[in-house]
Amino acid sequence: MGQADKNENPWINITLNVIVPAVILTKLSNPEYLGQFWALIIALAFPLSYGAYDYFQRRKWNFFSALGLVSVLLTGGIGLFQLNKSWMVAKETAIPLIMGLAVVFSQKTRFPLVRTFLNQVLDLPRIKDAFDDHNQGPKFEKCLNLSSWMLALSFFLSAFLNYILAVKILTGDAGTVEFNESLGKMTAWSFPVISLPMMFIVGGVMLYLFKTIKDVTEKDFEEFVRQPKDK
Repeated sequence: MGQADKNENPWINITLNVIVPAVILTKLSNPEYLGQFWALIIALAFPLSYGAYDYFQRRKWNFFSALGLVSVLLTGGIGLFQLNKSWMVAKETAIPLIMGLAVVFSQKTRFPLVRTFLNQVLDLPRIKDAFDDHNQGPKFEKCLNLSSWMLALSFFLSAFLNYILAVKILTGDAGTVEFNESLGKMTAWSFPVISLPMMFIVGGVMLYLFKTIKDVTEKDFEEFVRQPKDK
């Protein structure tokens, strides 16, 4: 198995992108420990390093990954340049909103983002061929279109929840210990409050696809799941 075939470990992802930065920001921002500046730098270094490592392991990059990197860099810039916390609220809201809008508008292009997202898991060309074999080609496109709207909905929900979290939790001005600690709390809360609902919606998208695939092709969806060697 090559480097690009390795599956991402979700526990490592959560640990390095959520748990470790949250602990550093909330527990080590005081002057007697790392201080506000270095706590922010070190906390952001974990998701940045993980993103770089994951990219070089998989040799893959996409719109969602790129926007995630931009989000981390913006967080660092807002903290280091001590911008008003309203910038952080705007950033937390704008990133998932942009993702959702990109999913919607990409439907009108030759490269819908929903295909990029689903093609990580499913062999879409094989599924399309199976639908065509049953004279259900238009139903395949309709299925993808509905999946696109459901995926966009998950990002719009994330934007709304991000805004609520940022307004309710962020306190103090950027560049202060209070701001770092509240940013750490927001990071910690983002997983149960934002990530879990999104996972349920994405899970609903997959269940809908699996049921439709089985109903139309009379084959189990496992036959269309990408294996590491296919990626």
